[in-house]
Amino acid sequence: MNRLQNLFFSYTGKQAETVNELTSSGSNRRYYRLSSGSISIIGVVGTNAEENKAFIEIDRHFLTKGIKVPKVLAISDDMMAYIQEDLGDDQLYKLVAHGRESGEYSSYECALLCRTMEMLPKIQFKGGAGLDYSNCYPDSAFNERMVMFDLNYFKYCFLKATGLEFNEVRLQDDFDKLRDDLMEDIGETFMYRDFQARNVMVKDGEPYFIDFQGGRRGPIYYDVASFVWQARSRYPDDLKQTLIETYLRALKGYTTVDEAEFYRKLRMFVLFRTMQVLGAYGYRGYFEKKPHFLGSIPFALSNLRRLLKTPFERYPYLNETLFRLTQMRQFNELAEDKRLEVHICSFSYKKGIPVDNSGNGGGYVFDCRSINNPGKYEHYRQFTGLDQEVIKFLEDDGEILTFLDSVYAIVDSHVKRFMERKFTHLQVCFGCTGGQHRSVYSAEHLAEHLQSKYDVKITLHHRELDIEKVF
Repeated sequence: MNRLQNLFFSYTGKQAETVNELTSSGSNRRYYRLSSGSISIIGVVGTNAEENKAFIEIDRHFLTKGIKVPKVLAISDDMMAYIQEDLGDDQLYKLVAHGRESGEYSSYECALLCRTMEMLPKIQFKGGAGLDYSNCYPDSAFNERMVMFDLNYFKYCFLKATGLEFNEVRLQDDFDKLRDDLMEDIGETFMYRDFQARNVMVKDGEPYFIDFQGGRRGPIYYDVASFVWQARSRYPDDLKQTLIETYLRALKGYTTVDEAEFYRKLRMFVLFRTMQVLGAYGYRGYFEKKPHFLGSIPFALSNLRRLLKTPFERYPYLNETLFRLTQMRQFNELAEDKRLEVHICSFSYKKGIPVDNSGNGGGYVFDCRSINNPGKYEHYRQFTGLDQEVIKFLEDDGEILTFLDSVYAIVDSHVKRFMERKFTHLQVCFGCTGGQHRSVYSAEHLAEHLQSKYDVKITLHHRELDIEKVF
């Protein structure tokens, strides 16, 4: 942490007044927002200097090509930490959350996704031109060894863990054929490797790209497959087709395109990428015991099920094995129906504590009445905990922030254990005198906190305001 604060001071000439850790995904890298007055910067602490160097060098190169990435501002001497431009909090993954949860994407969400795909060829072609691939980590190019690593990752971390019986020799024969086909044309382009909505920020309506430190020279099809067939996105078929067509229009600005050949190769990479992510979900879920990764498996298998409607005749045994996998009973119910639902409620003690209608009982009721009450003052009585006037009052006072830190720690431990035990419901209630200010603020912030950390369903009910939300 001191390294980041020193970098902030060396770049801005000011001490960081606040340092807040940001939520990270599956990476071991840790991200922080450092700020002083109107200055806000993102700090990164990595665990591998070579990986950090890869990001920094690729970032510098991309900026010279006009690619929208955050500018690295200062780097520690040991390359273990650096600071970069703050792109804000509008992550594409969050901005299209309604479409992902409902399966119906709005015109606004579709436009953002299409704009992202439109920019991908620029990253692949202009980003790849002149890039020193020797800086890439852990390898400079997509190669046969990488393909076999990922296929074996799928076999050992997922396929075997399901208990499905299969002939390893026959499966390996088809793995070898698929490897050779994937290596037909790796090109001279940049392969992002983890091109997905979580790695896209939206600033001033435009996509910016982050977390490309795993990129290397490789085929264009890989990133298209990664984005369009991302397991949890649940893009309808017509939206998938629109995204691919948008990409192809942009691609034609960089190279001649044989569309029939493009679709043939893309389909192989969709197959490969789907097996790769199943391997990752299996490792994280079955071996690291992280249940939210297991929750993604049915979505990846749904993609695979649809892909296999047209058989892969060149890989007959692989095709047969994958088909049997998709028919396994344990994967035939959507994960969202089994996710933990956290019901969060604000209420007034004058009207009684809310009933748990799930029938499970338990959970928490937190009393907010020890916190300084804005409702004592005439000016704030017209507002609620959703209004900026009340939010500023409570946060400037500070008591509610300390209170919520304790709430987060307690509820987090409960959510983790309930997810591990596959429980389906948890209720958390916040009460105050009138159910208008402190309890509403607390319920809102717990919902946002849990949404950022866990793959759970969240319903929020401000009882006295008659407002309900689904996150």
